[in-house]
This record gives sequence, C-alpha cells and structure tokens, in this order.
Amino acid sequence: MYFYAARQPILDKDKNLFAYELLFRDGLDNVFPNIDGHEATTKLIAGSQFEFNLEDITGTKPAFINFTLETLQKGYATLLAPEQVVVEILETVQPGKRLLALVKELKDAGYTLALDDYIHNPVWRHFYPYIDIIKIDFQALSVEQISKILNDIKDFPAIKFLAEKVETHEQFEIAQQLGFTYFQGYFFSKPEVIQSKSLAPSEITLAELLYETSSAEINLRKITEVFERDVNLSYKLLRYTNSAAFKRRAEISTIKQALVVLGAEELKKFLSVLFTAQVSSNKPIELMSLSLTRARFAELLAQSHGQMKDTAMAFLAGMLSLIDAILDETMESALSKLPLSNEIKNALLNNEGVLAQYLALVKLYEQANWTDAATLIEQLKLDPKEVPDAYHDAVQWANLQLQAVSGVA
Repeated sequence: MYFYAARQPILDKDKNLFAYELLFRDGLDNVFPNIDGHEATTKLIAGSQFEFNLEDITGTKPAFINFTLETLQKGYATLLAPEQVVVEILETVQPGKRLLALVKELKDAGYTLALDDYIHNPVWRHFYPYIDIIKIDFQALSVEQISKILNDIKDFPAIKFLAEKVETHEQFEIAQQLGFTYFQGYFFSKPEVIQSKSLAPSEITLAELLYETSSAEINLRKITEVFERDVNLSYKLLRYTNSAAFKRRAEISTIKQALVVLGAEELKKFLSVLFTAQVSSNKPIELMSLSLTRARFAELLAQSHGQMKDTAMAFLAGMLSLIDAILDETMESALSKLPLSNEIKNALLNNEGVLAQYLALVKLYEQANWTDAATLIEQLKLDPKEVPDAYHDAVQWANLQLQAVSGVA
C-alpha cells in the first residue's frame, strides 16, 4: 500500500508560513471523482495514525484537512490533537442541525474550524459563532461578490478569511485590501518586483564554491583554499559535519579533512542549501523549504531514472528553481550571476532537457495533479511505486536540513 499526498502552504499577511493544506488521493491514477471526500479523509487519518506522523510533512504547523459529514460523524477529527489540525468542512456538506451539533462539539473540544470554498447562504449564520476561518475561492467569485460576503459577516469579527487560489501578487494585494488574513496559492513563488539584487561578498564566495563543485571531478585543493579565506563559511562547514543532518561523526583537524569526511556529494548539497539560505534570509521560510524539497525530490528522481552521470545536477536545478522569487527578479537575471552548466540553465530558462522534466514532475506533485504526474512518470519510465516515497522522503529531508541550517546560521 502506498501513500499519496501533497501539501500546499497557507501564508499570513507578511507571507510567513501559517499552515499547510494536505491534499490526499488513493494513487497517481485514482483522482477525483473516482475517490470521494470520505475515502480521502479516512485514508489520511489512518495514515497519520499508522504510517507517518503529521509533523513529518507539516513540521510544527497545523494541517488543514478536509472532512465530510460522514467523517465528522464518525469522530475522525478527534483522532488528531487540536493543535495539529484545522478541521476543514467541505463545501459539499450541507448546513443542518446535525452538522451544527458536531461543530459545537469540536469547538468545545478546542478544535479550529474552517469552511472550505464558502458559498454564501443565510443558514450558515447559525454556524458563525463557532467558525474560525472561512475560505473563499478567489478565482470563482468577483471582487464585488467577495466584498458582499465579508460585509455580511462583519458582525463576527473573530472569523478570519482565507483567500484561495491567489495566483499573482496583484491578487494578493487585492485580497489584503479586502481584509483577508490568510492566503493560499502560488503568488509567493513569483517575483514581486523586477529589480537587480547584488550578491553580498559571502554570497559571491558561495557562488564560487558552487562553480568549483559543479564538475564531476572537483579540485579539493582549490575548494579548501576558498574555505580557508572565509572564517564564517569554515565555521558553518565544521558545524555541519557534526550536525544531525550528517550522521557520520569524526574528529576534524583541518578544513581539508572536513571536506574529505563530508564527501563530494554531501558537499554539493551543503553548499546549495547554504547559498539558498543566505540569499533568502529575508524571505518566507516556505520558499526555503520548498526549494529544499524540490532539490531532494529532483535528485531522487534522477537517481531512480539512471539517465544522469551526476545526479547532484538535478539537486542544484531543483534548489535554484525558485531563485527568481528569492531574489525578486527574473530567472534570466538571477542565473546570470551564477556560473551554471548549460543543462541547468536550459532547464530553468527554456524548460528543455531531462532536468526540466524532473522539475515538471516536482511541480505536478506540489499541485497534487496526479493525472498529469502519472503521464509524465510513464513517459520517463519511472517506477510509479517509488515516486510517492521519494516525495515524502524529500519533504522529511528538507525539514531536517532546515533544522541543520538554523543551527549553523
């Protein structure tokens, strides 16, 4: 039995990560409407109890999880701790006395409650005293319709509004002006301002190291020299070799010894992580998390595919796939500052080559687009049973790396 899931970040007004919505299905080929909401929620709850921990996917953030009337009646929500979950009532659930009683019980038990894809109906007014969040589809309704909804519910100031499917920065600004508190969509992964951001000296050093480690045969002497002239980087290197993310422990006497102990593959990952952390220090942590997940997922796909001599190239391509958002400029401008291989540039700029296919599959997984993902997996001749495991491994690896980076920063 395989477990299929994707997560979508939910951000606050400052673009800080507030929560994740978890999107679960029965398989790459078994997509809605072949699986109903009851089955999806049931599999999620079963998985969280017997197969994985929610924290492995969401870290310390709560998970928005869809519930049908049937799964609410069966008490599935109470199998999760109130601080772990936001109980999201599906739009297909009709408001009625039984639902209202269940909502009251959950509210009394300390659960956070949300209405998904809200459709305005006067009968919902009976629920407002117990509802914490109302999600509104920003693509399905006009600004006028959304304004009317918010105005009609203004007598319940405790209710927060979440804008779904916010795809551009302009839509994000409109949602803010309307009074939304939370936002869900891909607006944060697009550049907001087209401008040039110069790299600080330490970032230039990191870029130099990325270049030096980009070839199959790295020049250990030259890399050692670069580290030895930057005490900050040397300190982070030594701390990293002793962190939980790197399990092989050894006493280190020199920078060269630390590099040898780390090994070429781990060194490439370390530098990629450090570079992205450095240049995204003033950006939402979700950008860093998503970059790390993409990097590891792309690398695992490349390893499984067996078509690349150096799978670290897939890792770096995944890591840099959000560099435009991190630097707030175009991808062309961002990549011009880095001495990257043509394969990586063609993938990121022109959507060409096998690296571009890996990144396309990564993005389909982020969107829970299982149908197109299954088609691409078949085209690449990947094992469809291994891909979901690779995705979950990537998510967990990214969480561990974030802990390591925060420890050495």
